[in-house]
Amino acid sequence: MSLERNKQTVLDFYETGLNQKDFHAAAELIGDHYVQHNPRIADGIDGFKAFVETLRQDFPDLRAEVKRIFADGDFVIAHVYGVRVPGQPGTAIVDIFRLDPEGKIVEHWDVMQPVPDTVLNQNGMF
Repeated sequence: MSLERNKQTVLDFYETGLNQKDFHAAAELIGDHYVQHNPRIADGIDGFKAFVETLRQDFPDLRAEVKRIFADGDFVIAHVYGVRVPGQPGTAIVDIFRLDPEGKIVEHWDVMQPVPDTVLNQNGMF
């Protein structure tokens, strides 16, 4: 298992699947059995395909910027700044991926929090 390889796979997944909205390129990074824990996305490769199609249609300018990425065993955790529509405050996201021994993404969890307009500290979310 290569931690650096797994991190690069996840970075490539963000770039191809979310930023470029290229389902076919991102699908190459997904294993045969993909388990999705986000309740708004269906399981499997077909669920991911539908998600990318929705992004392409509803949020063509969506950008996901990975601020931090960590690997531990077969897990990769990313701290991400997501902006669906340019000019909006966006969302702070923590994504957790599990990769198989071949380095393919086989499971995904996420936690999301809107970036607020007003804050009680100056530390920032990223």
